[in-house]
Amino acid sequence: MASKEEGRKEVVCVTGAGGYVASWLVKLLLSKHGTVRNPGDEKNAHLKKLEKAAENLKLFPADLLNYESLRKAISGCTGVFHVACPVPSNTVPNPEVDLIEPAVTGTLNVLKACSEERVKRVVVVSSVAAVAMIPTLPKDQVMDETYWSDKEYCRATKNWYCLAKTAAEMEAFEYAKKNELDMVTVCPCLVIGPMLQSITNASSLVLIKMLKEGLDTLENKVRKIVDVRDVADALLLTYEKPEAKGRYLSVAYMIRARDLVEKLRNMYPNYNYPKSFTEVEDDEKYSSEKLQKLGWKYRPLEESLADSVKSYQELGILSKN
Repeated sequence: MASKEEGRKEVVCVTGAGGYVASWLVKLLLSKHGTVRNPGDEKNAHLKKLEKAAENLKLFPADLLNYESLRKAISGCTGVFHVACPVPSNTVPNPEVDLIEPAVTGTLNVLKACSEERVKRVVVVSSVAAVAMIPTLPKDQVMDETYWSDKEYCRATKNWYCLAKTAAEMEAFEYAKKNELDMVTVCPCLVIGPMLQSITNASSLVLIKMLKEGLDTLENKVRKIVDVRDVADALLLTYEKPEAKGRYLSVAYMIRARDLVEKLRNMYPNYNYPKSFTEVEDDEKYSSEKLQKLGWKYRPLEESLADSVKSYQELGILSKN
């Protein structure tokens, strides 16, 4: 990002840059701006192949629980995108240690480093998981950025990912306010779309299972969906717009599992779809009006599905048919 006043490039940092959303953000930053500093996991070979990566991408080994490694990576950066977050498997043996502590402590370490290095703006990726877990929510209530998941309810229901995301985002806002740090958060829902990385991520697996596992039954719950490229756009938009403040929900579509499978079946009739659906009470509704007022747009659902399937086929996850 060129600085008109000084004629030099602005440097931004992306944490967890080898991941699904972060990889697309790095691609977008390299194409639109210039220089990205990238402390992520070691699986970054795909990032080095991106356009302009050779001259404008610098990789740093960084651990969210190692403050000094983060500060070294963030030093000299104007902006930081904190995307890294542990995503649990089906079972979490020790959620406090394996999930919640890394999410909260890691986020606070990033923000502390941003304060010390006088970063201009920080964009933190949260999740609708930090919005949705409210046991007393009235039926048909549309949730927006003012809603927060109930941490005690998350703990009681052992929904550790929701608890981690909620605790981390709450702590982040508290820290930012106390330390006068310019921070915004983006809360995406289930993210689909083409993969840049070679390792299958948790949200893509949701769609892949619908296509290939031939499940006997699937819960017909509402799926909240957004394209990974649109999430990257949202992150960049909230970074670039001076008027951006607070939280932003990033939800493009709300569709029942049965309707989603039917849409996929019409596009790709030969995959192994779920055989039946179990009806569940699920009327969650979200509004992304605040993000749209900032200028956010999202692509058609059919485009996201088609590009997802094409990506899975090219990676050998799905057969071509």
